[in-house]
Amino acid sequence: MTPVRGLRILTVRSLLPLVLGLVDGLLNALTLSAASLVGSGAPVSASLALRVGLVALTTAAFAVFVADYADRRAYLIRASRQLNLTRRGQLATTRLGRLALTRALTATVIACTASFAGATLPLLAGAAAPDLSWIVVVLAVVALTVLGAILGRLFAGSSLRWAAVLGCGGVAVTWIGVWLHIT
Repeated sequence: MTPVRGLRILTVRSLLPLVLGLVDGLLNALTLSAASLVGSGAPVSASLALRVGLVALTTAAFAVFVADYADRRAYLIRASRQLNLTRRGQLATTRLGRLALTRALTATVIACTASFAGATLPLLAGAAAPDLSWIVVVLAVVALTVLGAILGRLFAGSSLRWAAVLGCGGVAVTWIGVWLHIT
């Protein structure tokens, strides 16, 4: 397999955890720090950015690994049944089972990295400009909107519709974060 082909395969396999991680991180940043962003909570600091990033990383790691690995194992068990193998889950105990674990771990690392970056980067920008606490909301919502436009184009859908839905989702999550006043 050539390096270019390997990179293409990794890109296709990593789209879900990458998008999931980015969206999860951005929404975590908006939810967990919304009160401080509108001036009713503690100001955004580098410490808050890292703490929110770690929370996003941890939740992404747990959720993505459990979901991805369970999905891959279920696929192997279904294939075992369709092939009329004698033991239930026989394929899951082979090299294919180890490959499922490896791919689930890879997806987890990608999602964790994207989630940490999505949560931390906008907050660090807010920490760098403490007088402009609202800049974090703007950056995170713009990032979601741009991601929506890219996904719309990538999936041959309406870039405008995807961008609007993700952008409105970011605004809604920010409002929920302010209303809940978590920090």
